[in-house]
Amino acid sequence: MKKYTICLAVTLWLAGTVEACAQATGISREWGFDSMDGWVYAHQDENPDNQCAIEDGMLRIYTRAGSRDRKKVRTADKIYTTGRYVWRTYISDLGVGDQSSIGSWIYGDDHHEIDFEVGYGTAEVRERLHAQDDEVVAYMTTQDNPYQSVQTLIRKGWHVFEIDITSVEGKYHVKWLIDGKVVSSVQQTFGSEVSFYIFCSVENLLFIGDKPAGQDNYGLFDYVRYEYHP
Repeated sequence: MKKYTICLAVTLWLAGTVEACAQATGISREWGFDSMDGWVYAHQDENPDNQCAIEDGMLRIYTRAGSRDRKKVRTADKIYTTGRYVWRTYISDLGVGDQSSIGSWIYGDDHHEIDFEVGYGTAEVRERLHAQDDEVVAYMTTQDNPYQSVQTLIRKGWHVFEIDITSVEGKYHVKWLIDGKVVSSVQQTFGSEVSFYIFCSVENLLFIGDKPAGQDNYGLFDYVRYEYHP
């Protein structure tokens, strides 16, 4: 019984310190999309179809015209903390005014979420940013602690989106980069007690356009990479 108790305690301790071990070993990972290994479906809608497929070594996710599809995949593990999160993402020719978003983001819970969401944008936002016909709006958002949302214009096509998180006095400091350029930052009020899943998504979201999607919209994901640093 004594040996069993000791083994059980060690097992529970090991299970409870996955995050600490991940940080201690300085994990870095890259996922190419020859398969869905390491990823799970995490849709948030009533449509049972996955609408995620591996095509030519890339992940393709799409939503249907006129729907409220919210299609997403995430890493199997929720162990990621400080470090650099990188997505190479293709922004397709989204329909004019469509409420469709291509997302590259990380998620702890509803109060600890850090996003890139790219969509056509509402008329008000496009006018304020002086958007051209070939440009879409990238929203860089922390959902809470504190809430912040910053918008910038990018052209359609391939982009490298990065979220870089460092620790400043024990709390996360977040920078958003697009194609190697820092475009936003914020100091958070929480730190490594919160770890993240990594997500890729295409969702029909109300805030990002003026009308329900008039066409099927899609995004492509070439690779996702996580590089640990303190």
